Amino acid sequence: MNKVLRYFFFFLLIHFSIDLVAQDASIKQQHKVKKSETLFGIAKHYSISIEELMTVNPEMKMEGYQLKKGDYINIPFSTKEKKTQPKQAQNNQQQIQVKDQVSQKKDGTIRVGVMLPLHDLNGDGRRMIEYYRGLLLACDRLKKDNISIDIRAWNVPIDSDIRTTLLDQDAAKCDLIFGPLYTPMVKPLADFCKKNDIKLVIPFSISGNDVASCDKIFQVYQTPETLNSITSESFIKQFSGYHPIIVDAEDPNSDKGAFTTELRRQLDKNGISYSLTSLKSSDENFAKSFTLSRPNVVIINTGRSPELNTLFQRLDRLSAANINLSVSLFGYTDWFIYITPYQNYFHKYDTYIPTTFYYNSSSNDTRWVEANYKSWFKNDMMYALPHFGLTGFDHGCFFIGGFHKFGKAFTGGKGQSTYRAVQTPLQFKRIGQGGMQNEEFMLIHYKKDKSIDAINF
Repeated sequence: MNKVLRYFFFFLLIHFSIDLVAQDASIKQQHKVKKSETLFGIAKHYSISIEELMTVNPEMKMEGYQLKKGDYINIPFSTKEKKTQPKQAQNNQQQIQVKDQVSQKKDGTIRVGVMLPLHDLNGDGRRMIEYYRGLLLACDRLKKDNISIDIRAWNVPIDSDIRTTLLDQDAAKCDLIFGPLYTPMVKPLADFCKKNDIKLVIPFSISGNDVASCDKIFQVYQTPETLNSITSESFIKQFSGYHPIIVDAEDPNSDKGAFTTELRRQLDKNGISYSLTSLKSSDENFAKSFTLSRPNVVIINTGRSPELNTLFQRLDRLSAANINLSVSLFGYTDWFIYITPYQNYFHKYDTYIPTTFYYNSSSNDTRWVEANYKSWFKNDMMYALPHFGLTGFDHGCFFIGGFHKFGKAFTGGKGQSTYRAVQTPLQFKRIGQGGMQNEEFMLIHYKKDKSIDAINF
C-alpha cells in the first residue's frame, strides 16, 4: 500500500474510534428489555428521566417506535452520577469503549482485519467505507457483551497488490479478516489465511471457487446459478397444489430468462404442469391460462417496472371479471426497488419475493442501527439495497460474535447461530473438504391482510 495512504487510513480508523467513544461518554450501560417493561419503569429503575433515556436512544423519538422484549437500549448516567463521577474516571471509561490499539490488547481479544477499498475515489470505495462503518458499529455493540476487539483496516483498491498489504506484521496476527472485494485478490489472501490459521470472510460478489479448496473461507456471496436453483426448489416447496403460470414479458433487456428456464426444468422434473402466456396476448387468451379449481401463482420473466405495471393492469381486469379467482405472484429481489409505488399491489396479489436480505425500515432494530450511524458519522447511509452499513453491522455481529463463542470451531452453520440479523441473515454449509458457503435464503411474503412475513428455507 502507498505509505501516505497507509498513514491516512490508520488515522481514519483512529478517528472513527474516537468518534465512537465520544458518543458513548454519557452512556453508563445497555439494558436488555424484558417482557412487559415500559420506558417509565426502566427510567425509574435507573433514576433517570424519560427525556434523558430518549436522548441516548434517538430511535425512541421516531414515529411508531415501540419498546420490544429483547431490545437493547442505552442507559445514561443519572444526573447525580454525572456530578460525582471524577473527570479522569470518565476519560478512563471512554478509553476502554473500543479497544483498537496494540497497547490495549490482552488475552481474549479478537483481532479483526479489514482489507477492502476504503477510499472516496469511486462508488466501490464509498460503499466499502459504509460497510466498514457498519463493522465499527457492530464492534461497539459487541463490547457491551464484554467482547474485546482489536480492529485494523487496510485500504486495498483495485489496482493494488494485496501481497504487499500482507507484509504488514499486524496482518498475520488477525483472527478474522473481512475482504477482499476483487476476485484476483482472493487466492493470495486465502493462501495467507490458510498459512496463518485466520478465518477469511469474503463479503461480496466474486467469481471463482476458492471456497471449495480453502477451509478458512466464509463465502457470503451466492452465484446467480446457485440462487436460481435454490429459488426454484423453494418455489416447488412453497406452491405445492398451486397452478403455475409463466408470463413472457417479451422484454429483450430482461436477465430473468435463466431463472424461468431453471424453474421450468424443476417443474418438469417434479411432474408439475404449468401454463405459458404473454403480456401481449388478448384478455381472452390470457384468462385461459388461469384456473378456478385451485390457486394460481404467476411468474413473469422480467424484473423491470414497466412490464410489472402492465401485469398488474392485466391481473386487475382478470380479477374483476372472475371474483372467485385466487392469484399469487412470485417475483424478484429487484422488486424491492418498487416498494413505494407497488406495495399495495404486492399485498393485493399475495406476492412472494425471493431474497438473501430484507430491509425493513419500520423495524426497531433497523432504526436503532440507522440512528446510531447518523449520530456517529453525521450522515445517513447511502440509498442502496441492501444497505451496506447494515450489511457491515450484521456481518460484524455474526462473525465476531460467533468467533467469540465458538473460537476456531466456529463454522456459522446450524446450531451456531448467535445473532438475529437486522437485514442480512447468514447460515453456512461446508463445501466438500473446503470452506463454508452461505446458504441463507428466504421468501418475503406480502400478505393480503397487509402484514409481511419472512419465510426462511
